[in-house]
Amino acid sequence: MKPSEHVEAWLGRLAGERKASTHTVDGYRRDLAKLLRYMEAQQIEQFDTLDSHRMRSFVAAEHRGGLSPKSLQRLLSSCRSLFRQLNREGTLSHDPTAGVRGPKVHRKLPQVLDVDEATTLVEADSGGSLGVRDRAMLELFYSSGLRLSELIGLRWIDLNLDDGEVRVLGKGSKTRIVPVGRHAITALRALGELEGRVPESPIFRGRGGAPISPRTVQARLKHLALANGFAKHVHPHLLRHTFASHMLESSGDLRAVQELLGHADIATTQIYTHLDFQHLAKVYDAAHPRAKKR
Repeated sequence: MKPSEHVEAWLGRLAGERKASTHTVDGYRRDLAKLLRYMEAQQIEQFDTLDSHRMRSFVAAEHRGGLSPKSLQRLLSSCRSLFRQLNREGTLSHDPTAGVRGPKVHRKLPQVLDVDEATTLVEADSGGSLGVRDRAMLELFYSSGLRLSELIGLRWIDLNLDDGEVRVLGKGSKTRIVPVGRHAITALRALGELEGRVPESPIFRGRGGAPISPRTVQARLKHLALANGFAKHVHPHLLRHTFASHMLESSGDLRAVQELLGHADIATTQIYTHLDFQHLAKVYDAAHPRAKKR
């Protein structure tokens, strides 16, 4: 098989057996297309001819071409995933990326709302039936730390308001059960009484009874934030970051927060430990008599 055929076979396995999203598969395809172009330019006809020296040369060329450190790390990750599969198949006898490192990525900490800001936002009343829907939506975002895609995909059958639970279909078609707070339960009951709770119907409906669109959710959040004088850019993922930060700050249980967020890798959750430290540092600076020069 040609290298391009191996790549297409691997992408097919990702989409089929591993249930990777279209977005994920497209990302792998773009990354691996760069590798295939490099191999063609260097007249490398098989993956088995690649070694760490050539992979470093490939990464360096992409870096010189303007690819950011974060994108280079993702590029290497895509290559490693392909090479692992080729190793399992016996097509490749070694890992060409062994010892190859991309440039260090300086992770930008996500912005979060403080408790008062979060309360102001979720309790904002836009009036009428739209206000009932908005309140339920925001309470559930902040209560359960859902992704936008998870929230808009919810149906009434996924909710157990008596037990305070919601069943969520997350990334990679993985299902998890997440607690729902009492304020969110109250808001969801009000929405159900207003619109009816047909088990298979979307909880948050847009036009024609279809699930609300991501763009509509983003627009409602922006409108409510502006109407209540928020200077920060408020978006759906900000409420997920806020949920995670407040949970970690109160509990200190990183593993529990990982489970609630549906993160496959705890390293993804660990960014919130830095946010928690920022909070502790502010308290320390404000309270300790020898923390700062006065």
